[in-house]
Amino acid sequence: PAHPAVGAATGLLDAYRAGDRFLATPTRTLLASGVRKELRSDASRLPGDVRAALLDAARAGDSGAVVMGAVPFDPQAPAALVVPQRVRSGPALRTDPLVALEATAPAAADWSVTEVPAAEVYAEGVARAVERMGRGEFDKVVLARSLELAAAGDLDLPAMLGRLARRDPGGYTFALPTGPGRTLLGASPELLVSRRGDRVVANPLAGSTPRSDDLAEDVLRAATLLRSAKDLHEHGVVVDAVARAMAPHCADLDVPARPTLIRTATMWHLSTTVSGRPARPDVTALEIASALHPTPAVCGTPTGVAREVIRETEPFDRGFFTGMVGWQDASGDGEWVVTIRCAEAEGRHLRLFAGAGVVEASDPASETAETAAKFRTFLQAVGAAL
Repeated sequence: PAHPAVGAATGLLDAYRAGDRFLATPTRTLLASGVRKELRSDASRLPGDVRAALLDAARAGDSGAVVMGAVPFDPQAPAALVVPQRVRSGPALRTDPLVALEATAPAAADWSVTEVPAAEVYAEGVARAVERMGRGEFDKVVLARSLELAAAGDLDLPAMLGRLARRDPGGYTFALPTGPGRTLLGASPELLVSRRGDRVVANPLAGSTPRSDDLAEDVLRAATLLRSAKDLHEHGVVVDAVARAMAPHCADLDVPARPTLIRTATMWHLSTTVSGRPARPDVTALEIASALHPTPAVCGTPTGVAREVIRETEPFDRGFFTGMVGWQDASGDGEWVVTIRCAEAEGRHLRLFAGAGVVEASDPASETAETAAKFRTFLQAVGAAL
């Protein structure tokens, strides 16, 4: 007999069409259509508004209603969350044997690629930040850059999503509308926080190195990352901040003393799994996620100073990049993911984003190379190159 998971998750992936909402996590695959209620609140009102919307749906007879969508980096900017009219749910993509089938290669395309800012300008921004950290102004900042891609023809969003999902089926893959004609697509490796019953889990990532196609070199890079004083320090700052933010909302927090490694198709990352129990029965996944967001892994520390450095240095609005995407149900269970390895699609244009954590020991050339490596996740999915 066929394995019970055969086609259950990949069928939802293959059924995605532009305008739908798709989210695949290590626990489930969700495909939604239609909008019952739209939630555009800012960060301060969002957890309460989501709770109220789901209670309204339950009173109307839909006990299985969920909220899905994206929350931006800027806490004062409006979210793009909805209670969908219809949600189809399946098991995790990684459990479906058909996900191992290779995705169709991207068609040959003549992409126009513009770096914003140019690599040398980005490196100069990193150097200025390092200099300021040397004067004691702040401890860390995450600086990003973007690539603007233009195609001659229409974008094939389902094909892009399929390639992203099949390349890293154990991660978090998403395609979510964020405005009229705009879709946020990506394959993030980083769980911000999940709640499932009496268990809360966060998985901060900080400290990275590119993968190598040569096995021996790849293993060497992973081992070097685990011993890197610069990356271990950067990671420790993030884990400490996550644990402090979770503490008011969680009991019995377990914070491992040392990180482990996780890998994607293009990167190695230092990883720590922080876990605990909800401090109150009614605390929701989004409430905890809002307390965590933004972590030093995507912003810096102190947060206020890092935000100002980002505004001064980055020549674009991050929008939903380094925000969070996810889902939540009426019980408060849900999964919220850091929005990285992503792009925003609109018309025939894609804007890709990638960032690197900058500390006093950072080398501008190395941080610039790290962003180029992170761009590869999406560039490979569309057949473009930097």
